[in-house]
Amino acid sequence: MQDLIFSIGGFIIAIGILVAVHEYGHYQAARWCNVKVLRFSVGFGKTIWSRIAGKDNTEYAIAAIPLGGYVKMLDEAEGDVPAREQHRAFNRQPLLKRVFIVISGPLTNFLFAVLAYTTVNMIGQQGLEPVVESVRANSYAEQAGFQSGDRIVAIDGNRQREWDDNRLYLYNSALKKKVVEFEVENAAGDIQIRRVDLGQIGEWKPSEALLETTLGLYPLDTLVETVIGEILNDSPAAAGGLEIDDRIIAMDGQAIENWQELVEYVSARPDQPIELLIEKPDGTLVTRLVHTGSVMVDGQATGRIGISNIPQQIPPEKLVVVRDSLMPALSKGLASTWQMSTLTLRMLWKMLKLEISPKNISGPITIAEYAGKTAQVGLNSYLMFLAVISISLGIINLLPVPMLDGGHLLMYLIEAIKGGPLSDGALIAGQKIGLLILGALMFLAFYNDFARLVQ
Repeated sequence: MQDLIFSIGGFIIAIGILVAVHEYGHYQAARWCNVKVLRFSVGFGKTIWSRIAGKDNTEYAIAAIPLGGYVKMLDEAEGDVPAREQHRAFNRQPLLKRVFIVISGPLTNFLFAVLAYTTVNMIGQQGLEPVVESVRANSYAEQAGFQSGDRIVAIDGNRQREWDDNRLYLYNSALKKKVVEFEVENAAGDIQIRRVDLGQIGEWKPSEALLETTLGLYPLDTLVETVIGEILNDSPAAAGGLEIDDRIIAMDGQAIENWQELVEYVSARPDQPIELLIEKPDGTLVTRLVHTGSVMVDGQATGRIGISNIPQQIPPEKLVVVRDSLMPALSKGLASTWQMSTLTLRMLWKMLKLEISPKNISGPITIAEYAGKTAQVGLNSYLMFLAVISISLGIINLLPVPMLDGGHLLMYLIEAIKGGPLSDGALIAGQKIGLLILGALMFLAFYNDFARLVQ
């Protein structure tokens, strides 16, 4: 119940903030251009709160459905405009002013992301020191020469102060199939360069844990012992006779050193029998046969046995706090916003080329789930979540789809080329196409959400 409350509350607050930010961009730009704003609404549907204020008697409102908003401006396309106010109508403005008003909504979303990232950088983040604890056998990292004890100093010249630094950069580099240079300080104190050709990875599934799951580099916190801390009821593990505090030593005769190896071994074997060598708390060894379950993850069958580990206590000396003053924090905020924006665009392009599954598109349910999780973790996590969603909102609105800001900009471009506005018939046809595209995208997003819930 607590998770549900956080998810609903976190989602409503997030959408409310980001819609207000987006619409405020349009609103403020309209005021700067002396266009009369009639209504500023956060949400659609029935009005639950409103207030009229300002010299233009603008109505500020909050509506019942928090999935969008709008700024209604004086416009002859929506009704008669008194002659004395026609100069303040949106449709009467020069083309560049209309472009500025329309584009200001998405731009404000990007500015909000910069502010959110900058705030997080100034507050400071606690993370693991960037030291490699282990290297997976036969991995890309092992081939590049990584060894236990390597401290990552920089990636392509970008300073690495804690383990999670430069994840966005690496993700973008993987999509571009770049050769990435890791500057490392080995256990002996020598500075060395390790090169990883991300182009050799081939087709890989999007994952935040690129360093770990893709390259095979693990920090301290992934080397969790293979001791069972919890067993789900009616799970394959329960049916196979596994018990809490059992230590899994081997699977099918293959030694298992840490929890990450255990997860990878089981995940790769859906709906298959696995023989486990177990060490009991008293030191005795027993074998158990467990038939894995199968769940769909990103469209692929994945093995599960229904166990979780005992959380590892990270030694304080392995943790670092990274904090920046204003200007470095702002610089990093700009960089993070740019990297996330380009990453999102590349993902969209790869989806259009069918190189990445459209199942990666998330809808309101998944967004609400992440909103709840990040809100429970803390302010920094929630701010970074808001930054990512704000960037996504800005990019989506810039797509050249009728009814979105990008669709309006496309029409203005056509207007500039042909020397006059589009006909009413063309505008109506564009709106119908836009509704069809947006409806299809919303259907896909909701379908993916419900499919994840079912799985």
